Amino acid sequence: MTTARPIAARATLRLAALMALAVTILSLGAMALQYRLVETRLMAAQRSLLAADLDGLAALYDQRRIIALRQAIDYRATAATGDEMLLLMDRQGQVLAGTRKDWPADLAPAGEGFTSDNATTFTEGETRWLAVARDLPGGFPLLVARSLAPVDDTLSALRRGMLGLLGALLVAGGLVGWLAARSVMARINRINDLADRVAEGQLDARLPGIRSDDEFGLLETHVHAMLDRIENLNRATHRLSDTIAHELRTPLNRMLQKLGKIEGQDDLTADLKAEMRQAIRMFDSLLDISRAEADQGTGGGLVPVDLSTVAQEVWDLYDPLAEDKGLITDAQITPGLTILGDRNLIAQVLSNLLDNAIKYCAPGDSISLHLTPDIDRALMRVADTGPGLPDDLKAEAFDRFTRAERDRNIKGHGLGLALVRAIAARHGARLTLPATDKGFALEIRWPRLQQSD
Repeated sequence: MTTARPIAARATLRLAALMALAVTILSLGAMALQYRLVETRLMAAQRSLLAADLDGLAALYDQRRIIALRQAIDYRATAATGDEMLLLMDRQGQVLAGTRKDWPADLAPAGEGFTSDNATTFTEGETRWLAVARDLPGGFPLLVARSLAPVDDTLSALRRGMLGLLGALLVAGGLVGWLAARSVMARINRINDLADRVAEGQLDARLPGIRSDDEFGLLETHVHAMLDRIENLNRATHRLSDTIAHELRTPLNRMLQKLGKIEGQDDLTADLKAEMRQAIRMFDSLLDISRAEADQGTGGGLVPVDLSTVAQEVWDLYDPLAEDKGLITDAQITPGLTILGDRNLIAQVLSNLLDNAIKYCAPGDSISLHLTPDIDRALMRVADTGPGLPDDLKAEAFDRFTRAERDRNIKGHGLGLALVRAIAARHGARLTLPATDKGFALEIRWPRLQQSD
């Protein structure tokens, strides 16, 4: 039975996403560091320009005090480009010279001298300024500031570039991760598909094509070697059981015939005959399984069969037996479903399933047989409300001689479902064990024969 593999459960996609996320985070860290370095350099450059302005003004102040400062600021104000702010005021708050007519709000003079110590930033309108505000001796306020608009414009452009680069990294990382995951998943799915086919009983299934010279090729080589070993062991086991069944069947029949000649011990001979017949039936079942497995995939000997008619005939045979035991029966058979098959083998499948259901169910339980069309297949479902299969046996349900400990007192050899699987494989049918609230259910999807008009 093929196991669904949802995308959310694919470790390769998660790993690719994790790697892309890690690369993105590292890139973000690198870009943040670069941004901080650029900002620091630009601010340092503006502080250097501000310090140069202050040094020039300090030299003039040392020569002629306020008069020299006023003349220098007047001269520079006439040629101002908007990147600098100069302002000199008297003790009454009147403007002596400058590029503006008032003192900026919320900016108080601080510090002494013409150093750039205690430089501060303030915002006016949409422009940030790096400023030094001082009270010169005699109570003359002085403001010297440099516009940070070039810094902000450069940092804004840098942020836009980083966001674009981040988007490109995310797209490229996602694309590369998806391509890598797709490539890896294609290789993994090859092996998963092979495992599914083997799980369905195709021990001779192998991966087609030339194996690549990498880790996946080595894994495929190991898987093939393992399957070869399993197939050889399985073939040897089946050959041994077939040989034993074939060799013991003949002497048992002979002994059965000779028992019929013994007189005076009727009870003993009857018990011995029953035991021998049961052993012969077991050997016959083993040989039937081997023949069905040997013919699997050949298509030889299969002819058009009305599956609906066969199902109805077998049901009519077992329905009275089920009612005699006090079981509730239900049959829903869609007529006219035709398949390519062996009528006797199909009847044997149904006989085994219905016989087991009757054998293990108790009075009051129900048995049902449903046969309905299912796209290009015919879905046959046999279900009962008996004890069902123990959970620890579901994985081995179709193996030979599989029986639960609780059923040891019930006659049987544990070959019924093994024969059902072998016959189903012979016809290319798919077997599934659907979940049930109670009891046992088995579904067989037979390939339908397409009728030509």
